[in-house]
Amino acid sequence: MQNDVRKLPKKSKIIIVVLALLAIICFLLLTYLKELKITGILNSLGYKQISNVTVINKLSVENKETRKKGTVYKVLFNNDKTNQECIGFLHKDSSDQYYEDFDCK
Repeated sequence: MQNDVRKLPKKSKIIIVVLALLAIICFLLLTYLKELKITGILNSLGYKQISNVTVINKLSVENKETRKKGTVYKVLFNNDKTNQECIGFLHKDSSDQYYEDFDCK
């Protein structure tokens, strides 16, 4: 007994490729916009000359005592003014204020 394998139609292959490309483009666009947002926030916190901003992780957090929600970003960037590489956390609380905790080496 021989098992016959049915090939995918050409139309289905094109749809799969288009959807994969669309997913990749959306991922890259969202990553770029997130890094652009973090660059603006770092500029407002006093880090004016920075490059290679990378958002490693984004977490939603909640203060157990007050039940207020916030966001924590784990960020990696180069501080061109001091020629250091900085890694650390950027915390956004429920009142949209940002707090930093960076270790620069």
